[in-house]
Amino acid sequence: MSARWTTAVLDPNTPGGLAVAHCAEGFLVDANGALFPRDWLRRQDLDVVCEHGIGHFDGQPVFLLELRSVQAPQGCSWRGLRQFMLEGDSDTYTLLGYAAQIATWAREHRFCGSCGQAMVQIQWERAMYCAGCELRSYPRISPSMIVLITRGDEILLARSPRFVTGVYSTLAGFAEPGESAEGCLVREVREEVALEVKNLQYVGSQCWPFPHSMMLGFHAEYAGGEIVMQADEIEDAQWFSVHALPPLPAGRSIARYLIDLYVARRLGLAEPVLPR
Repeated sequence: MSARWTTAVLDPNTPGGLAVAHCAEGFLVDANGALFPRDWLRRQDLDVVCEHGIGHFDGQPVFLLELRSVQAPQGCSWRGLRQFMLEGDSDTYTLLGYAAQIATWAREHRFCGSCGQAMVQIQWERAMYCAGCELRSYPRISPSMIVLITRGDEILLARSPRFVTGVYSTLAGFAEPGESAEGCLVREVREEVALEVKNLQYVGSQCWPFPHSMMLGFHAEYAGGEIVMQADEIEDAQWFSVHALPPLPAGRSIARYLIDLYVARRLGLAEPVLPR
């Protein structure tokens, strides 16, 4: 968390504060951004599914309103989280990234996944509770391994069909139940490009709110094999020289950090800072 933004479990019955409104189209914004006076938002006749107190921004309490309807009040519109990532300040993006994950969890856990009864918020922790079967549901975090594979002055980059046109990135994949981080990394590399790797080194992590990934970043060295791309997952994969790289992921992503860090070390440049 940043110095301006800290998470907290706040009672929605508490008056005042700031609020963000979220729906399938993204976050509500006006000329001043995505943070609104909470009392003003409540007067806009919004179709609210649920409300959660999520933390403090510049010392003020912040609440999340999850909405059913996508009709915006006059003078407002919707903006997707990726646009904030690319264009907004880092503190606001960190707040909204957290809010987006809580919104996904809150929307998906209004009813018990075991017995189907309505769930209620627990006031002292981030959990939904079913009185019928006593199930508690917490926000989900899905661990994912992301790795930069290198071979001297070359780095392996690949394209998914889902990427922005022309952009290449590092390999990544979600861990399977019972799988170690290192085991996941080795398996994903074999599956996606049929290569072997060695000298795995953990670099850092980043919470990735699309919608609930915890990205564990690694560097690995090429150990053998020829590139064979996984059908439907990898559109293209190539070795690129650190002197001639293709279009790369957004600067705030851990994928870009892994790339920039290796390039900086290889070329004797100042090392980048991992976005938090």
